[in-house]
Amino acid sequence: MHRLIHICLIALLALLLAPVQPQAQISGTGLPLPRYVSLRATEVNMRNGPGIQYPVEWVYHRQHLPMEIIAEYGTWRKIRDWQGNQGWIHQSLLSGRRTLIVTGEERTLRREPDSKSLPVARAEVDAVGRLIRCGEGSGWCQVEFGKHSGWLRRVEFWGVYRNELIE
Repeated sequence: MHRLIHICLIALLALLLAPVQPQAQISGTGLPLPRYVSLRATEVNMRNGPGIQYPVEWVYHRQHLPMEIIAEYGTWRKIRDWQGNQGWIHQSLLSGRRTLIVTGEERTLRREPDSKSLPVARAEVDAVGRLIRCGEGSGWCQVEFGKHSGWLRRVEFWGVYRNELIE
């Protein structure tokens, strides 16, 4: 009997001392989840847990890179990038500025939201631009890359939801 109690106590102690990631809150800020944001800094650490005690899994070196917040825990945000990588970033390193990243192949910016409209510029794969507006239910968004502004189809980039309205 003493041996069984001893084993149970050891098992309980092991459970209590095991490193546990806190359960993510649905939303601590009251803002909707998921939602898109962008990186505020030119160097941002993504950690495998919500705190500086967790190891850095990835370092991003592109300011304004779009990220999707999928959970919150205190001042930490669980994010997903355009490649599906997930981890935790401190809220101070994120911005509400809406951006996009071109996916798949080089894309043509159009003067109007129509595939037959005149081309304005070409955007390379992985180019990061700014979202200006997207009509609700529209397949097109107005975007900006440096001094070039035009329209891209939503399926040509990552950083906006299918029917999301951005004004």
